[in-house]
Amino acid sequence: MMQPWIAPSILSADFARLGEEVEAVLAAGADIVHFDVMDNHYVPNLTIGPLVCEALRKHGIKAPIDVHLMVKPVDRIIPDFAKAGATWITFHPEASEHVDRTIGLIRDSGCLPGLVFNPATPLNWLDHLIDKVDMILLMSVNPGFGGQSFIPTTLDKLRKVRERIDASGREIRLEVDGGVKADNIGEIARAGADTFVAGSAVFGAPDYRAMISRMREEIAKAGRG
Repeated sequence: MMQPWIAPSILSADFARLGEEVEAVLAAGADIVHFDVMDNHYVPNLTIGPLVCEALRKHGIKAPIDVHLMVKPVDRIIPDFAKAGATWITFHPEASEHVDRTIGLIRDSGCLPGLVFNPATPLNWLDHLIDKVDMILLMSVNPGFGGQSFIPTTLDKLRKVRERIDASGREIRLEVDGGVKADNIGEIARAGADTFVAGSAVFGAPDYRAMISRMREEIAKAGRG
């Protein structure tokens, strides 16, 4: 298992003070920055684009930035995010005309590719593509809005993906996004996740450091720390 990572989603940050907010969660112990990109087309909301990613890099943010593209079509925007400083770029297979080509485009642009599975998306894409990705992201809510509740059937899906990753022998991050909180992060870790996107749970806490520490304790109690 890889070292567990806490990935606060800036969707829940105060956008008027975004640079300071991201600095604060990283100083409080977060590992990577999760960047939710919504296009009001693939999902019913509109968020942020490459300029915001670039602005964070110019502000001095050095941590890895994990860009989750909820956009369709997806290929057009990938080189822009690569230039803007993304580390990982993950996308939904339904949003690509040719998934294999999109993965290649992400890698050719200098980023690490990943696939995202909505709660109802079957895992059979992995039968063909697990040897080509560096991250698998399971949505534990339906994408489009922050602050939703974790869908419990995600735990079984996580276990299935963990088996596939272990069988592949490759180092692939298994990320979960949606409704992750200190009181369920332990069972999510036990099911096999190693990268935990937490938006409102972190940015809504009065003390970022205390919340991230509590999450790490729960992951460690689950035997994954």
